Amino acid sequence: MIRNPILPGFNPDPSICRVGDDYYIATSTFEWYPGVQIHHSRDLVNWRLVRRPLERQGQLDMRGNPDSCGVWAPCLSHADGQFWLVFTDVKRFDGNFKDAHNYIVTSPTIEGEWSDPVYVNSSGFDPSLFHDDDGRKWFLNMQWNHRTESYGGAPKSPAFDGILLQEWDPQTKALTGPIKNIFAGSPLGLVEGPHLFKRNGWYYLTTAEGGTGYDHAVTMARSRTIDGPYEMHPDMHLITSRGHPEAVLQRSGHGQYVETPSGEPYHTHLSGRPLPPKRRCTLGRETSIQRCVWKEDGWLYLANGTVVPDVEVEAPNAAMPVEKPHRSGYNFDGGNLPEDFQWLRTPQPERIFSLAERPGHLRLFARESIGSWFEQALVARRQEHHRFRAETVLEFEPDTYQQVAGLTHYYNRHKFHAVAVTWHEKLGRCVTILSCNGDYPDAKLSFPAGSGVAIPDGRVQLSMEVRDNDLQFFWQTEGKGAWQPIGPMLDAGVVSDEGGRGEHGSFTGAFAGVFAFDTSGRAKVADFDWFNYDEL
Repeated sequence: MIRNPILPGFNPDPSICRVGDDYYIATSTFEWYPGVQIHHSRDLVNWRLVRRPLERQGQLDMRGNPDSCGVWAPCLSHADGQFWLVFTDVKRFDGNFKDAHNYIVTSPTIEGEWSDPVYVNSSGFDPSLFHDDDGRKWFLNMQWNHRTESYGGAPKSPAFDGILLQEWDPQTKALTGPIKNIFAGSPLGLVEGPHLFKRNGWYYLTTAEGGTGYDHAVTMARSRTIDGPYEMHPDMHLITSRGHPEAVLQRSGHGQYVETPSGEPYHTHLSGRPLPPKRRCTLGRETSIQRCVWKEDGWLYLANGTVVPDVEVEAPNAAMPVEKPHRSGYNFDGGNLPEDFQWLRTPQPERIFSLAERPGHLRLFARESIGSWFEQALVARRQEHHRFRAETVLEFEPDTYQQVAGLTHYYNRHKFHAVAVTWHEKLGRCVTILSCNGDYPDAKLSFPAGSGVAIPDGRVQLSMEVRDNDLQFFWQTEGKGAWQPIGPMLDAGVVSDEGGRGEHGSFTGAFAGVFAFDTSGRAKVADFDWFNYDEL
């Protein structure tokens, strides 16, 4: 059986592509660098991260991008002997405008170097590229209408002004011919995330609708001609958990169709697993996949006979799930950042961290404040479990309260908790907590441990335990004594899509990692010897 989600933690907007016996899924990374995660599988059961292709300044520079902007909804395809990846770099989220720029990059292999991006258009986000069987290529994206009351956190359907279609000329590397609006969406509204495929002379269009929250859905339509008109699926939606609060997989929508080599149909989708009592999805939007069937009416349906996705799904063969370790330990000895880790926005990571300056350590160069949209030294990995423990050891000698380094449970500039080493006028070097409990206008930094606890010289170990909605920080002087709790129990559920101003306010995911900032501008260094992440 396939056990959903197949990509736990922050892995939304899954675009799936099969080449021979190999399956690849590309997911959104938003403001996290490098851009786009690509996982590989040969059985739809076991998946492994193999590439983040947008890895240099000429491909992607997100400095200044607001939270929940950056790389939205990539589409991965294979044609003409190479892989094609289309993506949006969103430069604005709040307010009436989105400023969404769409690009194409290519590579002969997933693992190889990807091309510099070719600019396509900026009329809307969620682009995809369809390779027709006559050799022509078609570019789709939703159209954004700024003349509405739609804004970040409160989307309105008129802003989602249908799905645009235009031909793409691979020779001139430009769009050509008329622009056509081929699909206005269903009555659910907020139509986005278009993907086309062709079967038995029909063009099938799947879109995402209902926003990224609990009304999310995969909507399906079809037409005999690529530019429509498109008729709606008899059930309107192929996949949705809307109106089914009992379902384990909530917020289900935005995915893509794929067939096995023998023709068995599956469809990916994003999903969320909320925690009671506030139904906050602390793991963000994850990737799941459903087995489907084609019926005599020529429409695709879920194999379970409903529109509600299953946690356990029949796999296409007798693959056995590979047991994942409960602990992930990182000692930073390899000279390269472990593949689980990312940083924020900047294509110049050498300015915020190094694994060469002090071999065996992750050295952070403290830059702008935690939550900066430009250059902050924060390196982290995804939270993949509702209950986990993370710990690290730190060498850091601050001489001002403007120098801070430590361990953080992080979502964005308004939703994070951190335990840190800093300096205090009376205490000297100390351990304290920084916390921010929600989006503006109430996004005020608080200090739940007050001025903190004075600590002796030497290396300091920091840890946190997250158990569903609760977070507790700890510290100890390395090799001396036991772990000491610091501060009160904090609300870990704030570090979620629904934290702060709630549904649609943001839509990335929670990370556990290390950080350093120095608002004096002296770039104080902080050295981390190891980092452990344990499922509890």
